Amino acid sequence: MNKGQIFDFFSRLAEANPAPVTELEYGNAYQLLVAVTLSAQATDVGVNKATRALFREVETPQQMVDLGEDALKQHIKTIGLFNTKAKNVIALSAILVRDFGGEVPQDRDTLTTLPGVGRKTANVVLNTAFGKETFAVDTHIFRVGNRTGLAPGKTVLAVEDKLEKRVPQPFRRDAHHWLILHGRYVCKARKPECWRCIVSDLCRFKPKTPEPGSVAKAA
Repeated sequence: MNKGQIFDFFSRLAEANPAPVTELEYGNAYQLLVAVTLSAQATDVGVNKATRALFREVETPQQMVDLGEDALKQHIKTIGLFNTKAKNVIALSAILVRDFGGEVPQDRDTLTTLPGVGRKTANVVLNTAFGKETFAVDTHIFRVGNRTGLAPGKTVLAVEDKLEKRVPQPFRRDAHHWLILHGRYVCKARKPECWRCIVSDLCRFKPKTPEPGSVAKAA
């Protein structure tokens, strides 16, 4: 895509959804950090089911430490890799209490030193909690970036770098939300719903998938 096409691409997504938000449920930056950490290899729906009761009880890192690892496991046992995730959440919470006064750092390099927090998680927290212009590349964004030609790359970091260079203002803050939602609900992995995609004419993916039933109607 050229610059004009990229601007048009995001203009359409923005018009369709002017205020995109994460589908993870949270009440503050700390709860968001926990939710995103738990969401690795899990769905937002599954994480939300597990954290609703947890977040009524735990709002701060100190409260998480006080809850303890065993009790946390009971809350999140429906989430994949819950044993490791519980250990990481308790450990990162203890570090936040000890080194950061219970506050979530607003710096990616610092965030990624926390147990269980990778670059993608840090980018989500910085963007969603603090309004930073970061691009959290998950499987959806990786697929959309490559399939459409918006930000092709062989690695997650390569796609992130392309987005960093190509996404223009005023779309940079919300770009990753639009791309995640587009990948989750329209530009799906196995059967992209090109027939209802509002940016299909800008996309390099061929052939386009037809609307369900269209072939039968034509026959």
